[in-house]
Amino acid sequence: MKHKVKRKQPNSKMCFICGLKNKFGLQASFFETDNNENIAIFKPCEEHQGYPGRLHGGIAAAILDETIGRAITIGKAEDVWSVTLELSIKYKKPVPIGEEIKATGRITSIKNRVFEGTGEIILPNGDIAVIAEGKYLLLPIEKIADFDLHINEWQRVSSPSDPKIIDT
Repeated sequence: MKHKVKRKQPNSKMCFICGLKNKFGLQASFFETDNNENIAIFKPCEEHQGYPGRLHGGIAAAILDETIGRAITIGKAEDVWSVTLELSIKYKKPVPIGEEIKATGRITSIKNRVFEGTGEIILPNGDIAVIAEGKYLLLPIEKIADFDLHINEWQRVSSPSDPKIIDT
C-alpha cells in the first residue's frame, strides 16, 4: 500500500537506531505518513547480524520499539518524549541484512500519560517478519536523560533521496 510522506522526523548524532554519526548503528530515517503511521527505513549490515545474513532479534526489537515510540510525535509541533514500559515481540520470519527494510508504528490508545502502539517489520517482498506491541510513558526529556538538542544534533536532516511516497 502506498502512503504519502507528510514529514520527516529528527535524527540524532549517536543513538543506535537514528544516530547519523554512529558508525555501528542503523542510521534509520523516520517518516510520518498520511495514514498516521511512522515508517522507519533502514539497511542493516554485517554488524547488525545475529546468525550470518540475518538481523539480530534484539535489534529487530529495538527498531520496532523506536518506531512505535516515535509514532506519538506524529503531527505534533514540538518534540514529545517517552520511555518504554512494556514491549512484546513476535518473530515470524528472518530479517535479511544488506537490504532496505521498513518498520511501521502506530498509536492504538492514549490514556493520560500512557500510550500504546503496534508495529511491524516489513520485508522487501511485503511479508511481515516481526510484530510488536508496546506501552510507553510520556515524560519530559529532562526526566529521561541529560539531553541537549544542539550537542546531540537532534534535527530533521532532509535529503534529495527522501521518499515522497512509501510503499509498505
